[in-house]
Amino acid sequence: MSLMEGLLLQASSSTITLLGAGLFLLVLYLLSSGSSSKQQGKEPPGPRPLPLLGNLFQLDLKRLYVTLCEMSKKYGSVFTVHLGPRKVVVLSGYKTVKEALVNHAEEFGDRGAFPLQMELSKGHGILFGNGDSWKEMRRFALTNLRDFGMGKKGSEEKIIEELCYLIEVFEEHKGKPFDTTQPLHNAVSNIICSIVYGSRFEYSDPKFRRSVENVGESIRLGGSLSMQLYNMFPWLGSLMKSKRRVAKNDYDNKQHIWDLVKGLKETLNPQMCRGFIDSFLVRKQTIEESGQMNYHYHNENLIQSVSNLFAAGTDTTATTLRWGLKLMAKYPHIQDRVQEEISKVIGSRQLMAEDRRNLPYTDAVTHEIQRVANIVPLAVLHVTSQDITFQGYFIKKGTYVIPLLASVLNDESEWETPHTFNPAHFLNDKGQFVKRDAFMPFSAGRRACPGESLARMELFLLFTSLLQRFHFSPPPGVTEDDLDLTPMVGFTLSPQIHQLCAVSRV
Repeated sequence: MSLMEGLLLQASSSTITLLGAGLFLLVLYLLSSGSSSKQQGKEPPGPRPLPLLGNLFQLDLKRLYVTLCEMSKKYGSVFTVHLGPRKVVVLSGYKTVKEALVNHAEEFGDRGAFPLQMELSKGHGILFGNGDSWKEMRRFALTNLRDFGMGKKGSEEKIIEELCYLIEVFEEHKGKPFDTTQPLHNAVSNIICSIVYGSRFEYSDPKFRRSVENVGESIRLGGSLSMQLYNMFPWLGSLMKSKRRVAKNDYDNKQHIWDLVKGLKETLNPQMCRGFIDSFLVRKQTIEESGQMNYHYHNENLIQSVSNLFAAGTDTTATTLRWGLKLMAKYPHIQDRVQEEISKVIGSRQLMAEDRRNLPYTDAVTHEIQRVANIVPLAVLHVTSQDITFQGYFIKKGTYVIPLLASVLNDESEWETPHTFNPAHFLNDKGQFVKRDAFMPFSAGRRACPGESLARMELFLLFTSLLQRFHFSPPPGVTEDDLDLTPMVGFTLSPQIHQLCAVSRV
């Protein structure tokens, strides 16, 4: 055989292989596109997916929430996208999201989990659990967190105590530029620790600092392009360095939690519980001694629940505070008005949670910060617990659902200037604070954030107290216009890395 004949034969073989692969994908595509006709009703519309790849080439995975908001303008408030081979229904706009999560809480109330989340949680804990285990863990967490002061006087005292340490850190910089990330995350994390463990940690504690850093890194990596690709195509896992890093962070943090649990267990006094973990251990011990049939109080549920509280309770609140201080530096006229109200109403005394009702403008600003920050734009994934016909569309049991919180917090039919930082969204003509139904940063329904009351108190007390004490501005040579409000990519949306000057007002 001549060289030319060999090359022609090789080319012909490659062409046949490519044609065969193309024919296989075409058949898959036709089967997938025709399957909807066999369903019990009309499925939500959406862009046509490619076989296996889904709508991958139509989505900006770095700004997925932006793409989905744009798609809703074309396909409506209930539509379908395919994240790789996975079919996902997206709910867009305040009325649709509320109807699903509140009016149909049971049908849309289960938690969906992508491969990495399921691999790490194994269905335990509060955030990614389902069924009886989740119900019991959520009920236990809500009851005991309230017992240890969540949203009440007890948590107010813990927040004010931690505020003193936070102010010390800010004062150490003497008005010079610094990154607020680490001190804010340390402070917020310590508030959770005081409720969960019964004690706080020194900011210099290396294990505490590493745990806080692990959470921040994992949340940032969790929304990265590589992790989104892994969640679509799990077989890529061995190739993903970021996946291995998130798993390592999770392992290290759970080991740290377990070490702390063992220490608390050795000094446990059932008559005087110090925090959430003590209460869990007492409940577990009581069940074991009585011989009751309750399989939910085991170490895996304890460790995963504490991990959930630590991660969710730290990142979202601390990141919102970072946005708040950056927005005050960006809009100094709003900062000046907040500080003027604080000086007039509070003076130099310590702020208390009950002062909120006498600080309507400041309260409006803290709410507008949460709306604009849009921390969790895609919410946490839901899954339908049963077949449902919703707004005329049939959605099958087990379908993943994204309640698009970004579309709620920026709903043009609900907010006068949705894409502008405008505290007037929460004020009436008399300057009084008004609640807005479309203010939904903590989600809604059965899966609403269990720590909402604590987070709201933390945000108000920490933000307002910091503005009472400091004036925030960009570093020398940086103007307000230079402060970029484009968020960083991550599971939550955080500000770009930046520095601020905190100049004492005392």
